[in-house]
Amino acid sequence: MKPDLLNQPLRLPNGAVLRNRLAKAAMSETLGSYDNHPTMDLVRLYQRWAASGLGLIITGNVMVDRRALGEPGNVVIEDESSLPILRQWAQAATERGAAIWVQLNHPGKQSTKGLNAFNLAPSAVPFREDMAAFFETPREATTSEIQDIIERFGRSAAICKKAGFSGVEIHGAHGYLINQFLSPHHNRRTDEWGGSSEKRRHFLLAVYGEIRRQVGSDFPVGIKLNSADFQRGGFSEEESIETIRALADAGIDMIEISGGTYEAPAMSGAMQDPKKASTVAREAYFLDFAAKVRAAVKVPLMVTGGFRTSAGMNTALHSGALDVVGLARLLAIDPDAPAALLQGRDSPQQVHPISTGLKAVDRMGIMEVLWYTRQLKRIARGRAPRPHEGGLSAFLKSAVISGWGTFRTRRLRARD
Repeated sequence: MKPDLLNQPLRLPNGAVLRNRLAKAAMSETLGSYDNHPTMDLVRLYQRWAASGLGLIITGNVMVDRRALGEPGNVVIEDESSLPILRQWAQAATERGAAIWVQLNHPGKQSTKGLNAFNLAPSAVPFREDMAAFFETPREATTSEIQDIIERFGRSAAICKKAGFSGVEIHGAHGYLINQFLSPHHNRRTDEWGGSSEKRRHFLLAVYGEIRRQVGSDFPVGIKLNSADFQRGGFSEEESIETIRALADAGIDMIEISGGTYEAPAMSGAMQDPKKASTVAREAYFLDFAAKVRAAVKVPLMVTGGFRTSAGMNTALHSGALDVVGLARLLAIDPDAPAALLQGRDSPQQVHPISTGLKAVDRMGIMEVLWYTRQLKRIARGRAPRPHEGGLSAFLKSAVISGWGTFRTRRLRARD
């Protein structure tokens, strides 16, 4: 009988140790205030997850610039004004033995209309026609704006370290700004920031370099990276592996593998074939790609997406293709699932596709964000999640809340 690898500790390249191989991957929380500070809701939510036995907890999107939000209620870390509650947020996990990493992000063009005064991207490439009603065409970022964003990533990471977080994760996936720079579809520049795969990687490597410069070698820095964008002309598997090699050479501590964007939401399982026997048996969506990465680099790998059972997780770990199992949506409907999984038992809850019946909405995969965000808010406020909440009603309620949040965010920003 093979040993249970979920319970085995993992030492990262810089010497930091995770107490086991089970991680909570980032999910959209939008539990910050409308002026973008962390709240006690986040502290309570992360206390609940840390108590479940997770080895690593990665926060949802934390933005590096208040002018560039992905959603109303994003936390922004651009100065030390929130340091006291940031320390409480970090301690919510670390006092219970879990490592907690802040996921740092910039949305680029992937921000809904009306939230920001303007959106920046590598190039002024619009969203596809059926999404243009939700997302504006961005403005091409200038060289000085690019440099400012790079410096912001480093400053935010340094504040996270000062607050007592265990590490940071760069969000380089799912169609946000770093992913946009990597993608030939979104990045059509011909200067030092685009024009070849090497130049498209320049922004990411500059962000990583600035973070490392400000936090030092003893502070874990990971990245969430797409295996591919799954859209025509986008970031490919071949370029992803090239990027991973470059990050490994630069000293990255862990790579989380995912895939897709809002326009092609592979990260939610929306593009996986649920009837394909190999997909069902393996559970993990990106395991084949992880095996290719493992052959190329020795950096610890985390795979998120599709895992359902303790047996499936252990089988994946025994394959050697990954070192850490990432869970997300399951923890929004069963926050105690890790305790069962670490004892070899499965959660009684199962993740199911969320549908509104509205084709334009369902094509975007946006309910895989909005519906689960609603469950996180319930847990944060001491209530039980609602695994069977209807998709359409959740969408309508979320649309109202998002609209009000956008209005309040713009009003508060106008007063600054």
